Amino acid sequence: MAEEITEQVEREDDGYGLDNRTVAAVRLAVAAGDGPRLGALLEPLHAADIADLLEQMDSGHRREILLLDPSHVDGEVLSELDESIREEVIEFLPKDVLADAVRDLESDDVVDLVEDLEEPQQAAILDALEDADRVAVEQALSYPEYSAGRLMQREVVAAPEHWNVGDAIDYLRSNKKKLPEEFYHIIVVDPRMKPVGYVTLGKLLSTKRSVPLTGILEDSFRAIPVTQPESEVAYAFNQYHLISAPVVDDEGRLVGVITIDDAMIVLDEEHEEDIMRLAGVGEGSLSDRVIETTKRRFPWLFVNLITAILASLVIAQFEATIAQFVALAVLMPIVASMGGNAGTQSLTVAVRAIATKDLTGSNVWRVVRREALVGLVNGSIFALVMGVIGILWFGTPMLGVVIGVAMVVNLVIAGLAGILVPVALDRFGVDPALASGAFVTTVTDVVGFFAFLGLAAVLLL
Repeated sequence: MAEEITEQVEREDDGYGLDNRTVAAVRLAVAAGDGPRLGALLEPLHAADIADLLEQMDSGHRREILLLDPSHVDGEVLSELDESIREEVIEFLPKDVLADAVRDLESDDVVDLVEDLEEPQQAAILDALEDADRVAVEQALSYPEYSAGRLMQREVVAAPEHWNVGDAIDYLRSNKKKLPEEFYHIIVVDPRMKPVGYVTLGKLLSTKRSVPLTGILEDSFRAIPVTQPESEVAYAFNQYHLISAPVVDDEGRLVGVITIDDAMIVLDEEHEEDIMRLAGVGEGSLSDRVIETTKRRFPWLFVNLITAILASLVIAQFEATIAQFVALAVLMPIVASMGGNAGTQSLTVAVRAIATKDLTGSNVWRVVRREALVGLVNGSIFALVMGVIGILWFGTPMLGVVIGVAMVVNLVIAGLAGILVPVALDRFGVDPALASGAFVTTVTDVVGFFAFLGLAAVLLL
């Protein structure tokens, strides 16, 4: 029966990610309390898919899965789990299963696993490690949060600088059990354990045994300080196309290595964080509870309320004008909306460029001029469109002129605000992804309403 279920799942899984039928089959197995059937369904799944499956379940179903078949929740699954439910899963795993799971992980994965846990769960995982591994993890946890020391793995393949290719190959063959599960370079060190370069495995295997390691060092070699912020580490990997890089302490001695998979995870998290913050939702996930999500979103909704009130105060100054020309109430949301969208476009480009260091002091004014001209061109085009619509809709030529000019002004200001606001916030040490949206929206709303209603008061009354 179990074999039939496994074959069925494999036939149905033609793409990537979880198949809906597999999820439904797991729910049925959990409802029936059928452990063997659940195990057969989980067996062909990748660790990332099992983690997704647990995240898609509610707390009750997760608990049932862990009680029926905890053996498939290994170290890789724990590493893939969202932090918001990782503690819950660890709490329900049997101690022997948890111990086996963490022993299979590299030191950097264990650090990532325990650093956000509460004390009891941290102690449970550390107690499951062998003494040497526990010391390595505790030392990594002593480094600043979000630093290279937290990101690195302690398992390093190093070779003395006086070795040749043959010495290195013999070492690798005779120490298979001590090697990391995955590595890309052999790091060459001097007698004081300071890295002087590294050699790729491809170059090592394609070079004669008598050639010194120092004769085939890679040009891409860069050593990373242990206290370097992980965002800077990810930038270096992306900018200089690194595959791995040694990590050194304050005295320049080798203490670990960072590989591209860990760096790319950080880069992906940075991208995701920027997107979430631009939307004002913080660092949330679909697994968060209602109260947690509410607390995270409330402050930015409150800020939006204040900015909306500020825009309404501008409108209130032109009550008499609006009372005489009702068409203004119909058209003014268009001006504000277009400005808001244009500002968001510029803002998104600016925030991403600041994060990737493409927008700097040397080119900021060129970018500002470009955005102003883009706003001017787009504003002029839409001014003509709305001017014609205003004339045809309400039969008042001057009303078309008013909304056209207001559209040009607001789109130019939106382009400028979308660049200048995040740049200014970044200069003051404030994350531009976190706070720019509220400021840019306020600027475009206030300027849009003031320009439109102010011009109307002057030209139409």
